[in-house]
Amino acid sequence: MNLGVRLGLDPKVLASIVNTSSGRCWSSDTANPVPDVIATAPSTNSYNDGFKSRLMLKDLGLVSNAAKDSKTPLMLGALAENIYRHLSNDATLAEKDFSVVYQWLSGKRP
Repeated sequence: MNLGVRLGLDPKVLASIVNTSSGRCWSSDTANPVPDVIATAPSTNSYNDGFKSRLMLKDLGLVSNAAKDSKTPLMLGALAENIYRHLSNDATLAEKDFSVVYQWLSGKRP
């Protein structure tokens, strides 16, 4: 979504295209991270409610520990954990829904 929006596409139109193709998934049709695309998504409510970023960091830490114990490399998991660690270092973002990462990656604040 971030790339499409930066290239000038309307977020609602882009979501519609994604949701009628193989890109359709929960994060595009139910909890879209772009505000005002899905009326019931946390992003439309200033990223309030939903699953908090600090809890996402906790869960990613549990997965990371399990991966280390089983000697299973999770390169993208480590990247996600690092991103949510940065988010959770901000007291406000730590309490927002984890989809606030969209705003953070865009260089915006909700």
